[in-house]
Amino acid sequence: MSENWERQALQDLLTASLKEQRRARRWGIFFKLLTFAYLSVLVLGVFAAIGARESENLSTEPHTALVRLDGVIAAGGDNVDSQLIVDGLNAAFDDKNTRAVVIQANSPGGSPVQSGIIYDEMQRLRKAHPKVPLYVVVEDVCASGCYYVAAAADKIYADKASIVGSIGVLMDGFGFTGTMEKLGVDRRLLTAGSNKGFLDPFSPLDDSQKAKAQVMLNEIHTQFINAVKNGRGKKLVDDPDLYSGMVWSGEAGQKLGLVDGMGSVASVARDVVKVEKLVDFTPQASFADRIARQIGVSAANHLGTQLQFQLR
Repeated sequence: MSENWERQALQDLLTASLKEQRRARRWGIFFKLLTFAYLSVLVLGVFAAIGARESENLSTEPHTALVRLDGVIAAGGDNVDSQLIVDGLNAAFDDKNTRAVVIQANSPGGSPVQSGIIYDEMQRLRKAHPKVPLYVVVEDVCASGCYYVAAAADKIYADKASIVGSIGVLMDGFGFTGTMEKLGVDRRLLTAGSNKGFLDPFSPLDDSQKAKAQVMLNEIHTQFINAVKNGRGKKLVDDPDLYSGMVWSGEAGQKLGLVDGMGSVASVARDVVKVEKLVDFTPQASFADRIARQIGVSAANHLGTQLQFQLR
């Protein structure tokens, strides 16, 4: 009797255990399906938002295409990456209902490389689409690298109080040799290559390296000046301060030929393009893209020299 009771109890225990395992498996499957359904809805929502944005851009009516250039022009992070502007401009020009493209500019400048990439693409697109004018409308500021970009447009408009110009190049940094001496810190820099520690801020300034840096600054400045002259042509007034890095108001800039006229995005669309409807073609970098670009920029900074020239 005792053996039968123990056998029955063991059998009941095993049966209950199997039922509990099946129940747990069913709940596990349920929660996995629920999670999958939630992620599917989330992904579909993202694609729907993207599709809505794209369908908004694919207007069936004639429109003035808008691309916003807002912030420091540089690769990576939350900066204005040249590729985003190039993508936006290409999408705007490719739309068959675009009657003109307007870049809404509000930037202090930035990288001469990133600015040059946008400038070159603007010139290419103007040649490829000669019937679609390309304008730049300045908001608060369009200086240095931003003006480099603006010079490639058919016309530049600004507010009378906008800041324009700053056609110059800078390279800034600090020297810590005096501070290190006071703190008793000894700099131990080992290099393979006599100029590998070029303008190292913790070493005394080398006259030959300073001269080399000035040569490169002058070279990039000349490239900037040529880009402005090529874009603006005979509109520019012969003024000795024009390429000195000086900035001007929009009103003064118009007198110097840096600006063609006064206007906002809305007034240019209405009075110049004669098409008031605006469609925004400014691409938005995804979070993953921003992280990837930032990692690439950080890696480049760590592997290469910290020397950076800026149109700011």
